Amino acid sequence: MKRMLVLGALVLTGGVAITVAAQQRPQVIDIAKVADNYYVLTSSTPGNADSFSGGNVGVFITGAGVVLVDTKLAAWGDTFLSRVRSISDKPVTTIINTHTHGDHTGNNDKFGTNVEFVVHESTKTNMAKMDAFKGDKAQFLPKRTFRDRLTLGRGAEQIDLYYFGRGHTDGDAWVVFPSLRLVQTGDLFAWKDGPRIDRPNGGSGVQYPQTIAKALATLKGIDTVVPGHSPMMKLADLQEYQRYTADLLKTVQDAKAAGKSVDEAAAASLAMTQKYRGYASERVKVAVQDIYDELNAGGATNR
Repeated sequence: MKRMLVLGALVLTGGVAITVAAQQRPQVIDIAKVADNYYVLTSSTPGNADSFSGGNVGVFITGAGVVLVDTKLAAWGDTFLSRVRSISDKPVTTIINTHTHGDHTGNNDKFGTNVEFVVHESTKTNMAKMDAFKGDKAQFLPKRTFRDRLTLGRGAEQIDLYYFGRGHTDGDAWVVFPSLRLVQTGDLFAWKDGPRIDRPNGGSGVQYPQTIAKALATLKGIDTVVPGHSPMMKLADLQEYQRYTADLLKTVQDAKAAGKSVDEAAAASLAMTQKYRGYASERVKVAVQDIYDELNAGGATNR
């Protein structure tokens, strides 16, 4: 028993040491310049597994001030603020959150109460359930919401917000900068891998492909895509991801109809992934399980 206690203490001490060491590592957020008035604060630094700071952040500079799309993890607040200030000394006037998750909303409270927060109406509902927006932090809940579409600004400073349906959550906003021919997708298109489907927050693997298809059918004049957690891509990459999610869904539906287990469906899905060059498969099995659970619960309905 004494030996076990000593071993446990060593393990605990080691865990604390690892945590402290991680906290002491310098926080690095890279800045990618896309245009004179638009920058991306990247999700992570290539080659540095400890640099994950949250989702990609769009920094759009207007005549009145700075518009941010998402705000990273709370623990990266000081570094995040310094990067924003290094781009522009104008005040942050507007924050658009693509969805509710803490790696995209973690620093909403760092810019004062004069900022206008804008989200899809379902995202506001989801945010209100988060501890980060309870108590005195409830003042940072968005007051401006939209259902299907909302336009902010005009001319070269116009920003168009769209909602096309459920996928990652039930409140995923697409943020379009027409003058830049650019769209931020949030985590509906986060990476080239299995989608993360947050079913407790209304996500749907069944509706995922059709949601992206609706976006592709509606959004015109787009050249650049800023995913939730990957380097900038082209419209062709988003089109390919739509086909990927459709193939993934069909593979899972076919496997379930044939009476196969989740593991068998995941194996078939991994085999399917091989035809998509450059795609990872780390998140495929979790996505398959989520789709199975959704199908077992009766599928999904349109909102």
